[in-house]
Amino acid sequence: MGTKLKILVLIISILVISACSNDNTQPEEEMDDMDHSTMDHDTMDEHMSHDEVVSLNNSTGENELNVPPILEPDNDDDNQVEYTVRAQTGETEIFDGTKTKTYGYNGSFLGPMLRLEEGKAVKIRTINELDEETTFHWHGLEVTGDADGGPHEFLEPGEEEIIEFDVTQEASTLWFHPHPEGKTAEQVYNGLAGLIYIEDDHSKSLGLPNTYGENDIPLIFQDKTFDDKGQLNFSAAMNDDGTIGETLLINGTLNPKLTVNKEKVRLRLLNGSNARNYTFKLNTGDSFEQIATDGGFLNKPVTLDEITLTPSERAEIIIDFSQLDTENDLTLVNEDGSILLPFNVSEEGGEESSIPEKMNDVSVSEEELSMPVTKQVELFGMMDQVTINGKKFDPERIDFTQEQGVTEVWEIYNKPDEMGGMIHPFHIHGAQFKILSRDGEEPPENERGWKDSISVQPDETVKIAIQFKHKGIYMFHCHILEHEDNGMMGQVKVE
Repeated sequence: MGTKLKILVLIISILVISACSNDNTQPEEEMDDMDHSTMDHDTMDEHMSHDEVVSLNNSTGENELNVPPILEPDNDDDNQVEYTVRAQTGETEIFDGTKTKTYGYNGSFLGPMLRLEEGKAVKIRTINELDEETTFHWHGLEVTGDADGGPHEFLEPGEEEIIEFDVTQEASTLWFHPHPEGKTAEQVYNGLAGLIYIEDDHSKSLGLPNTYGENDIPLIFQDKTFDDKGQLNFSAAMNDDGTIGETLLINGTLNPKLTVNKEKVRLRLLNGSNARNYTFKLNTGDSFEQIATDGGFLNKPVTLDEITLTPSERAEIIIDFSQLDTENDLTLVNEDGSILLPFNVSEEGGEESSIPEKMNDVSVSEEELSMPVTKQVELFGMMDQVTINGKKFDPERIDFTQEQGVTEVWEIYNKPDEMGGMIHPFHIHGAQFKILSRDGEEPPENERGWKDSISVQPDETVKIAIQFKHKGIYMFHCHILEHEDNGMMGQVKVE
């Protein structure tokens, strides 16, 4: 074959291959309009690998657990407590001899515990000392929309803002974290998270363990992936379906252990991870008592041998170490047996404390059960194709309106995709709510308390009764932080 003929054949071959390729490629507009249940193979593979979540490395128990410090108020006024909270960058020695670049509140990593009293006035001065915009969101706190710290209330680097509110809700364990649009996952991953304890006269009268750091201990669970230089490289670790890591930090501590006395110990569990779910249990199979949900005490303690928390959910449990066999290793483990937190139980006795048979009076009325559904929320999708009611977040769009002080029933449905779907933890800002039903059935005993976040399984329908005490615009969203950043969020305006 002559050279010119060979060249001609080659050109024709290229044109044919190009034409075939073009025939199999849909226009960009058509791709955008595809049903979200139809995903390409790469996306499906990523989603499927995410379902098979990597196990956590076992804690070796070589480091005593760090307990977040209590933030000292700026004043000593009985009428109003004042705090200053700064979002900062820093370096933290998570691994011996290595300085990891991190974010923190009033420090290099994580944040302090803010103690609030029901009935008291609060002023918080928030300062952004980061090199990027951020917000200060008070997760679970019932405040006005402009104090809530959603994506509208961002602070540029160097800016500060003062918020003021009265504490009107009962004793509970809440937390705070950033909420900037599109950047929440990375900022939380880098270390921005802190605790809020609300106390009231009733909680103090119950006789529960309440000595902070000794028999009343917060546990912030977060999983990370560190690079070979011991750094938190979020862009390398990030998964659009939720960033999962193999290294567990509790209160920022690597390979933690907790030393306790032979007494009742109150553990305040917070799933502060971007996406991982935890099922907590004792390696011995012994039971414990759950005494509180996200927003306050249960009516009575519930005996459990395990408890599952999805991202942002909290639970308070009490383990009676005086009644357990401590001759052998005793650890808190995940459902797959991964060692989360070894306990070092001393031979010393501790404080006398009790678990009252009655702690609260949270009830669902017949009126609430008979109310019609006024808000329907459909959670759907995976990766960056997640939606609520078929839409992505638009800061200029109000999705729902609700009247201040009026209880309504919301129905949340997790629509499966062709691969079955995934759990979506659903959170509503600015209010606590009650679960009315799960797929028409009464919720389990340990969910019959105040909640601000709920786990919704694929093809599950959850009904809740919710009332907003304050006015403003509030977010509702999936608390897999990457889903939130990808637009799985809406807005309710309370008027």
